[in-house]
Amino acid sequence: MPAKLTVNGTAHEVDLPEEVPLLWVLRDALNLTGTKYGCGVAACGACTVQIDGEAVRSCQVALGDVWGDVTTIEGLGTPDNLTKLQQAWIDHQVAQCGYCQSGQVMQAAALLAETPQPDDAAIDAAMAGNLCRCGTYPRIRAAIRAAAGMES
Repeated sequence: MPAKLTVNGTAHEVDLPEEVPLLWVLRDALNLTGTKYGCGVAACGACTVQIDGEAVRSCQVALGDVWGDVTTIEGLGTPDNLTKLQQAWIDHQVAQCGYCQSGQVMQAAALLAETPQPDDAAIDAAMAGNLCRCGTYPRIRAAIRAAAGMES
């Protein structure tokens, strides 16, 4: 029986085994390739999406375990209607290679939804599981602070 899930506000049915990681459902079955494969063991954060607003590593969530609506980077904003966070990411020139950025943004969006004006310690704690090989951590923090209306 096909699995049913809602991704970025759209209902989908996928005919895949329930043990398939959500990451592969998104990328291969739904062609939402903004979510990246990094490590496969939830250690890097590249595959971060939100389920009911909670940031999760999609490489470790099985299709059968999805408990609510999924939001990917494609569901946050559009090129014509960026979120404050996405605009801050651009304004602070966060991305270098860009590979980790969708996971970083999804993690940051979950943080801001839970804590609208996080201090630096809260930002560091929330973002600690998202690795950036280019080392743009100071810009990430600055963009999060800007999106929260707390320019650094």
